[in-house]
Amino acid sequence: MELLFGVIVFVVFIVVILIKTAIVVPQRHEYIVERLGKYRTTLEAGFHILVPFLDKIAYRRNLKELPVDIGGQTCITADNVTLEVDGIMYIQVVNSKQSAYGIDNYHFAASQLAQTSLRSAIGKISLDNTFEARETLNQQVVDAIDDAAQNWGIKVLRYEIKDIQPPRSVLDAMEKQMQAEREKRAEIARSEGDKQSVINRAEGQRSEAIAKSE
Repeated sequence: MELLFGVIVFVVFIVVILIKTAIVVPQRHEYIVERLGKYRTTLEAGFHILVPFLDKIAYRRNLKELPVDIGGQTCITADNVTLEVDGIMYIQVVNSKQSAYGIDNYHFAASQLAQTSLRSAIGKISLDNTFEARETLNQQVVDAIDDAAQNWGIKVLRYEIKDIQPPRSVLDAMEKQMQAEREKRAEIARSEGDKQSVINRAEGQRSEAIAKSE
């Protein structure tokens, strides 16, 4: 009886060890394994067995393209107009080991650098150019992060400005300017119409006079 109990305990122990050490890494993921606190290897997708009591999964990395929301922030243009700007950044882990040991939190670091880079880029252009230069601003943010993130194990695929919100006073001024432009175009159109109408009447009268003289 004692022998049977001992066998059962041993079997349960083996099963627990296998559960703890048998690892299945999903597709498009990588796991960082440490042995006694030091980096040992990077596990790719598939089935793996760890050494009991020595190995542990220290970091889990998703290799898919990941969106990172960049919250609204205040930016000041070259002509001293304050804007509220938010965006979204798409990043991808390209080196799991570097992303684990190169920086503490690559999500936070990349988002902070994106905000800093965008403020700097907007500060060099005027308000009018800000709306026209979205693609240029997006690329400047990507380039700035890529330069700094070479040792972070990540790649910034793209950055997109979602919204640029000027102050209410600027919006009102822009609306008045647009209204004035519309009224100016309408006045020009009316003037051209009146001019053409006069020309048409004159030509009609001339044709009528010629017809009578004949």
